[in-house]
Amino acid sequence: MPTDPRLLLLHPGDSVYVLRDQIAAGETVLVSGTAVAFAQPLGLGHKIARVAVAEGEPVIKYGAPIGRATRAIAPGDHVHLHNLASDYTPTYALEGKA
Repeated sequence: MPTDPRLLLLHPGDSVYVLRDQIAAGETVLVSGTAVAFAQPLGLGHKIARVAVAEGEPVIKYGAPIGRATRAIAPGDHVHLHNLASDYTPTYALEGKA
C-alpha cells in the first residue's frame, strides 16, 4: 500500500512507522494507502501507527515491543506518551520531557 516516503518502516513486523522528516500542521499524508490529516506538526523521529493497536497490546518498533497502547490506536495516529506506556521506563519519569 502506498505510504508517504517520509515514513520509514524499520522492520516488516513493526506496528509503527518512524517519521524521517517533518509533517506540517494541516498536512495530509498517505499512511498504508489511507490519507491521514495531521492537526499538529510532527518532527523527525516521531512514530505514526501503521496498523491498529488495541488498548493493552504491544507496540512494535525495530521488530520488538517498545511498550503498550494505553488506549486504542488507529492506523495513522501519532504514537507517543499520550497513547503509549513504556514497558521499560516508568512513564512518570518522562513527563515534561516529551
